[in-house]
Amino acid sequence: MDKISKKTADSNQESKTPMRSESSYKRFRIYTFILITSVAITPLIIMTLVHNHQYQKAVQTELIYPLTRLISNTKFAIESAIDERKAALTLLVHEKSFEAMSNEESLRRTFKNLKNTFGGFIDLGVIDSEGNQFFYVGPYDLKGKNYQDQEWFYEVSLRESHVSEVFMGHRNFPHFVIAVKHDRPDDGFYVLRATIDQQLLTDRIQPLDLGNSSDLFIINRNGVLQTSSRAHGGILKPFSLSVPPYSQQAEVKSNYPEAGSSQLVGYAYIDRSPFILVTVQDQRELLKNWMSLRNDPLWFLIGSIVLIIVVVFISSSYMVRRIRLSDESRAKLFHNIEYTNKMASIGRLAASVAHEINNPLAIINEKSGLLKDMVNFTEDFTQREKVLKLVDSVLGSVDRCSKVTHRLLGFAKRMEVQTELIDVGLLLKEVLGFLGKEVEHRNISVHFDLSSEDMTIESDRGQLQQVFLNIINNGFAAVPDGGWLRLAVSEVGMNKIAVTICDNGNGISKEDQKRIFEPFFSTKGQFGTGLGLSITKNIVETLGGTIEVDSELGEGTCFIISLPKKKV
Repeated sequence: MDKISKKTADSNQESKTPMRSESSYKRFRIYTFILITSVAITPLIIMTLVHNHQYQKAVQTELIYPLTRLISNTKFAIESAIDERKAALTLLVHEKSFEAMSNEESLRRTFKNLKNTFGGFIDLGVIDSEGNQFFYVGPYDLKGKNYQDQEWFYEVSLRESHVSEVFMGHRNFPHFVIAVKHDRPDDGFYVLRATIDQQLLTDRIQPLDLGNSSDLFIINRNGVLQTSSRAHGGILKPFSLSVPPYSQQAEVKSNYPEAGSSQLVGYAYIDRSPFILVTVQDQRELLKNWMSLRNDPLWFLIGSIVLIIVVVFISSSYMVRRIRLSDESRAKLFHNIEYTNKMASIGRLAASVAHEINNPLAIINEKSGLLKDMVNFTEDFTQREKVLKLVDSVLGSVDRCSKVTHRLLGFAKRMEVQTELIDVGLLLKEVLGFLGKEVEHRNISVHFDLSSEDMTIESDRGQLQQVFLNIINNGFAAVPDGGWLRLAVSEVGMNKIAVTICDNGNGISKEDQKRIFEPFFSTKGQFGTGLGLSITKNIVETLGGTIEVDSELGEGTCFIISLPKKKV
């Protein structure tokens, strides 16, 4: 018995499987959600960032190229305007003699032709090598004015021609000067000087309206505004940004020093002049139409992330729920295995106890028989009848205990399958003998219905005992006190018999009837293991038979077991 108890304890210890805690399932769900979401979302974010970067570069290119072309075209327009007037003055000094240029009337006609042909001319003067303006045509009284100390006069004396910056001068309005030098035969020279209205420069850039956030203007190489600017002040005001570095071509910079990151600064040096064409553009205004297109991938990314989060959350929750159900089923399985091992151990223990009881019963039986013989052979025994009654009562009790222990040993003896001739009716009565006390205590009526006296088949006694005991036990559990149980045995054709066990219990629903033979399915709640009918069906099919159930809720249940008469 100690060995059996130890073996049972070991088996129970091995079968215990702890369930995970609620917090572990929450952590697993969170980790799964974070991992799957990260794997799904990270490529989308990377692709969106790469797309945004490439899109931004493409937009920058789309903005810079047309702006560069615009600056180049405007630069050529300004250069052409200045070069046309300088070329006209150069032609005059080469085509006309000094005497013709010294004639005031002739000079007046020349000035009128220049003004009508090219426009922008304010006055015209002839200046000798000493810087004295000895002939002048224009609205101001500047004849005799000396320019020897002027920077432009020194410049033109060295370089043959000069285009000045915009300045106020004696005229007190913004203008610039184009002057050309011509050598005289007597080793002297004279200068033909024309004053050009600053409006000429403004007219060349004014039609190019790039929007309210754009600014287009001209500065000199010292950073002084030569035309008015929307954001940087009026004419001859200092430019608020640094002078851009020299470049032969038009340049557009998005990272111009002192300008904000949202500003595009473009510029071009006007050849053969002190002028620099500058434009400052607000990228945000230029990108306003493009930004809506850029936002489309962002909205797609946000929508995708939301969808992925929802799907992953639902999927991870479902997966964790299924794992939890699997763990619960496994725990229940191990619990049922533990319970089954425990019942098997109890069965072995009961068989051991029955075997041990048989020995003292045999001794009691022998001693009682000896006592009875001694009383019978003693002639002068005065209490003969009373003692014989007591001895017969002891012998009857011993016989009764012996039958119980033999039945228990016969049922518990489960070794290899043994086929023998079995009277099914007697076997049913023998199984009922195990449950006789319950029948008496609960006042359950048991009815037998045998279609013939000989219901013998070839089968395994122990397995049939287990089948009938399981079904009759279920019937007793289902019927109320005072209920009934009917057992019938009948022939089915030439080679089969049918054992029908019916009760008037609670019955089984149609849904449960589809599952009652599944392992671990039970309608008894915590009082059932769900293994009885599964094992029963397996045994019946192993013996070559079939088992069916017919039940109605509230009316009762019938199990029909068909068995072959001969072992196949």
